[in-house]
Amino acid sequence: MEKLKIGVLLSGSGTNLQAIIDEIAEDLPVEIVHVLSSRPDAYGIERARAAGIPVTVFDRSCYEDPTAADGRIAAIMDKAGAEYLVMAGYMRKLTPVVLDAFPDRVLNLHPALLPSFKGAHAIQDAWDAGVKVTGVTVHLANEDYDKGPIVAQRAVPVLEGDDIDALEARIHETEHVIYPEVLRAIAEGRMTLDADRKIHIQPLG
Repeated sequence: MEKLKIGVLLSGSGTNLQAIIDEIAEDLPVEIVHVLSSRPDAYGIERARAAGIPVTVFDRSCYEDPTAADGRIAAIMDKAGAEYLVMAGYMRKLTPVVLDAFPDRVLNLHPALLPSFKGAHAIQDAWDAGVKVTGVTVHLANEDYDKGPIVAQRAVPVLEGDDIDALEARIHETEHVIYPEVLRAIAEGRMTLDADRKIHIQPLG
């Protein structure tokens, strides 16, 4: 089977990048063709280099003109042969320059069950609201923040005796499972987007 070629965008520790790398080492039919970090101090850069993946590192000055920055990102990822872009803790909002270059092919991960708890503080907001169940959402990125078509969701219960750190750890563990599962579904041609912009994933087998 042809491997799905992806580019990964990150800004931090790169644990979701590592989860994908680890699954590729098992049997995930995916190739990471390029990693781009928005920050020169992101540990995800080291993870990519350790895995032999080409890396481009931006810094704050690169984003003084967000449209120009995204033009560079689109060009770099296109040249690398990326079919999908995977946002893995990327803390910059993508402009239409990238979204139009990869239409319906930019994935984002959100640490809550969208449409609840949008935004950058989803885990804290869910915790503060006292919910008994939160979770993880994989969705297609679009111009509306955290509003793109939902690809997959997984519930994470808030347990008695939890503190927010314990909850956050379980959310991240769930992220590391669901993101490779989605990539496998795409690589195997099991994900479709219908006329109503709803996503369907055919089960394995």
